[in-house]
Amino acid sequence: MKKKVLLIDDDKTLCEVTKALLHQTMKYQVTTAQTGAAGIQLARKMMPDVILLDIKMPGMDGGRVAENLSEDASTSSIPIIFLTGLISQDEVDRQGGYVGGHPFIAKPFDVKKLTDMIESVTA
Repeated sequence: MKKKVLLIDDDKTLCEVTKALLHQTMKYQVTTAQTGAAGIQLARKMMPDVILLDIKMPGMDGGRVAENLSEDASTSSIPIIFLTGLISQDEVDRQGGYVGGHPFIAKPFDVKKLTDMIESVTA
């Protein structure tokens, strides 16, 4: 059965490309949201297996989205992987790959690295 992935990122092109790449693996069903508020609503409705969450978004940033999801009993157990263009993958690796207790991956990311991370947090 395919894992349900919710991708929350204000970059529409990144959403479309990432969705296409993950669909090609035949392992994931990807739904996207372009705002934090829409992402929270979708998370509550679809109950994804994992959330890919951009840190820097206008309006509600990824940190606030993650807080909202973790404070809601219905979504608090959904693993979150932060996506960021703010730092390089080398910096991510130096910080142990975690921010706020959640793993994160630098953009642009390698699809294999992303799928490995999805598999590790949903195992």
